[in-house]
Amino acid sequence: MPELHHTIVAPVVTEKSSAAYGARKEYAFRVHPDATKPQIRAAIESLFKVSVTAVRTMVVRAKRRTYGRYVGRRPSWKKAIVTLKEGDTIAVFEG
Repeated sequence: MPELHHTIVAPVVTEKSSAAYGARKEYAFRVHPDATKPQIRAAIESLFKVSVTAVRTMVVRAKRRTYGRYVGRRPSWKKAIVTLKEGDTIAVFEG
């Protein structure tokens, strides 16, 4: 399993994830495909100094992509939706 700073790959900042942050204080992250929920919780708590109350994970399926006459596919990836304790925030999603 990767180290803590390799577990969290990148934040997912989209319209849908921004709406989830605004309504329910849920943060979305792209994570390592082999990461488990306890490992994701530990990585978020140590990297951002916050308290995690819930972690939900899902695998985003690969998509077929057409480039003119060439057909390829985007890879599948794992997404984690993290809920924090009341009052905690992550600065990446602010502003």
